[in-house]
Amino acid sequence: MAPLPPERVNDCVFPFVKCGMDFFGPLEVKVGRRIEKRWGVIFTCMATRAVHLEIVHSMTTNSAIMAIRRMENIWGPITDIFCDNGTNLRGADNEFRRLFESLDKDEIQDYLSEKRVQFHFSPPATPHMGGVWERLIRSVKTVLKEVMKSQHPSDEELRTYFTEVQCILNNRPLTYVATEPEDDTALTPNLILLRRSGDNRPIGEFDDGDLISRKTWRKVQRMADQFWQRWMREYLPELARRTKWYHPVKPIAVGDVVVICDGQLPRNKWPMGRVVEVFVGKDGKIRSAAVQTKEGVYDRPVVKLAALDVSSAASSDSN
Repeated sequence: MAPLPPERVNDCVFPFVKCGMDFFGPLEVKVGRRIEKRWGVIFTCMATRAVHLEIVHSMTTNSAIMAIRRMENIWGPITDIFCDNGTNLRGADNEFRRLFESLDKDEIQDYLSEKRVQFHFSPPATPHMGGVWERLIRSVKTVLKEVMKSQHPSDEELRTYFTEVQCILNNRPLTYVATEPEDDTALTPNLILLRRSGDNRPIGEFDDGDLISRKTWRKVQRMADQFWQRWMREYLPELARRTKWYHPVKPIAVGDVVVICDGQLPRNKWPMGRVVEVFVGKDGKIRSAAVQTKEGVYDRPVVKLAALDVSSAASSDSN
């Protein structure tokens, strides 16, 4: 396995100093009686894996530059942007491919060069080089397409929806940081960005009837719930997978801090606990575990548990 690229491991003073960038769409919105197209831009911090979403009204060079500028106005200056070169857009529809390839990349690079920003394009036939942001964008695009295929929100609703999606993505657990022995707090992108938890639970209960409600905020909340439910079906299998490079990795053990994978949980709820006992099957492999949570002890199969990188305060102290 090759070492991680330096932009992922070198010290970064601020988030999004080095980031991946990609486009997706089109997304249809309702403007008066017309249906118009919008496009999404996703920025992924190479160090913190935080996500920022922007909307552009057209796939043009001007729109791309303004999206970069809006992102910088929020998170600060960028030094490096990593982007697909367009030839790696396998599976993209013809319109998207044509519009992406029509972007004047030299003009974008000239704009960034004036700001001393390096613009890096992935070489042709190397989609794996964009893995840091491509894995996210693949799952996000798939779910957004499902949720919005029968929806035509207004521009205001789409902007609000993007912030809800961004919050969901930035609340995903990355690892565990031991602060106090009894504190099983996951490190999330929002914790890095906001210096506090981004725990933004739903503000009520919503159903499909809200999608046709005249109260548009309820429509957006239901769309956010749908994104959460469908994205969890895409993301949880990746989170709980216990293999790496097609080889088994260390099995879950007593003391590990884990996320309990449950696609039926309310939006932005990531239940965590500590493994207190493991149970071995007839084949000698660990098949389930008892997990201590704030609500009690639960038995769960290991396929529903995702161990975070640092196992526990106790094991940290012993190393």
